[in-house]
Amino acid sequence: MLQIWIYLAFINATAYALMSFDKAQARRGGRRIAERTLLTTAAAGGSLGAWIAMRSRRHKTKHAAFAAGIPLMLAIHIGILAYWLSR
Repeated sequence: MLQIWIYLAFINATAYALMSFDKAQARRGGRRIAERTLLTTAAAGGSLGAWIAMRSRRHKTKHAAFAAGIPLMLAIHIGILAYWLSR
């Protein structure tokens, strides 16, 4: 069980860091992180980190895949976690 919490902490920190880095690169005009990578990291369990980065960094909030997809993934992840913890 501890391994799952460690994984979730790691993947959410990674998602937050990737979104933050992408925002910094967007401001500088530098090389960006692919949207597919950002969404895959969120889908792999990092939806909370990605959502926090979206809101705090104001990044990708106008892209439909992110504006609708990240909150949807977060709701699904919360549901799965709630089900898993109730067992």
